[in-house]
Amino acid sequence: MSSDPCDGCDEEVPVAGGAGDFWTFEAEATGGMTLELADGSEHFLCFDCIERLPDDREVTAADVAALSE
Repeated sequence: MSSDPCDGCDEEVPVAGGAGDFWTFEAEATGGMTLELADGSEHFLCFDCIERLPDDREVTAADVAALSE
């Protein structure tokens, strides 16, 4: 299983699938996803950071940057 850093908290997040899991029976789930935001930017975020995004308006790159503050 590979990992990618979260754009919000910079923690390494497991990413399931791909060639790295082909020969193993690891059942670890993906810890995040890539989101395309209202301003057209794309960010890979862990599920904890996704929960911290505002839900009362369109999310932008500025909201992702605010997660690290």
